[in-house]
Amino acid sequence: MIAKILQGMPLGARRQVEDVVDAVAIARQVENRKVLAQMMPSVARGFIVKKGKQGLPVQMPAHHSAYFDFQYGGEFPEMYDLYRRAVANQWNAETQLDWSIDVDPENPEVPILPEELVPFDGLARHGITLSEKDKMRFIHSFSSWLLSQFLHGEQGALYAAAQVTESVQWIDGKFYGSTQVMDEGRHVEVFFRYLESKLGKLYQVNDNLYVIMDQLMTDSRWDMKFLGMQIMIEGLALGAFGMLYSSTREPLLKELLRYVIQDEARHVHYGVLALKRHFAEELSEQERRDREDWSFEIALLMRNRFMAHEVFEEWFEGRIPRSTWNEIVQEAPFMKKFRVTMFKRLIPNLEYIGLLTPRVQHLYEQAGLMTFAGGKSAAELTARDLLDELS
Repeated sequence: MIAKILQGMPLGARRQVEDVVDAVAIARQVENRKVLAQMMPSVARGFIVKKGKQGLPVQMPAHHSAYFDFQYGGEFPEMYDLYRRAVANQWNAETQLDWSIDVDPENPEVPILPEELVPFDGLARHGITLSEKDKMRFIHSFSSWLLSQFLHGEQGALYAAAQVTESVQWIDGKFYGSTQVMDEGRHVEVFFRYLESKLGKLYQVNDNLYVIMDQLMTDSRWDMKFLGMQIMIEGLALGAFGMLYSSTREPLLKELLRYVIQDEARHVHYGVLALKRHFAEELSEQERRDREDWSFEIALLMRNRFMAHEVFEEWFEGRIPRSTWNEIVQEAPFMKKFRVTMFKRLIPNLEYIGLLTPRVQHLYEQAGLMTFAGGKSAAELTARDLLDELS
């Protein structure tokens, strides 16, 4: 019934209604009312007001405290060791990546994404069959969309890293945080350069990603920024980077991702070290429960909500309903591979920092995510381990 009503609407009105439907769908998915109340202002700014798609810089008020330590007494040797490793492994995108490599995003011999990962079978089941030329054009679009979201996420991580460096209490954490700010700035640089000079296509920020970043950047609690960016979004990024690294045959992108994955492995390690100590020593029981609930709800949203509507609007709007596209993407081979890679990293990290308690384990069990428990956390894995797994 809703699909028929939407089909009869003008395009602009239909998009507005579908955006409201998406916002309502998020509200229905979030079972915890307290988490929902925290998220709804960001949902409104992302889905209804479309703050991320207005073509203007977006102001997100940050209400956090900066923590100064004038004693400079290092008390976190694991964190200082991570800082020394980060200093030793800084890299120069200008000289260590071969930007002279010619990239043709529509060359079937050197695909950005292999055809078997793209949802052509799902589209065909709904009556959409693409020519070989259009298949490569679609892979170009979808790869550009995916890398554009990497770029937007890295910009969010850049600002979050700067905020956390101000507000984290340990001087060793500030040392390390300063290296992550540099890392994230370099990631923004390389993804933008690759998109601009090699793919020639940049997509706007996905509404779901905008909502999560908006909520984190405007939260006054440093550990929530850490939890959201270092564990959840960086975990999402590692899953996506890993999926693309193991799949692509384009040599410049593969080398770029290799360097980025090495950095991201340290970033998540930083997060689990800091949060494990903080959650064990500083949080009340209610504060811990709030973070347990928030992490579970965000994990489900990350699993279910990245539907590439920007690609749908460009390619298939008017040919199939948005709801049909959502079903196709959910069952697409790349999404299945991405979810496994992401949660294989995320769940052990939540377990390590103390947020996978018996109180919430049954929720993860119902969601089919407890199969990833018991794995190695970021504190036990090196970047070499991750790259070996993906090779």
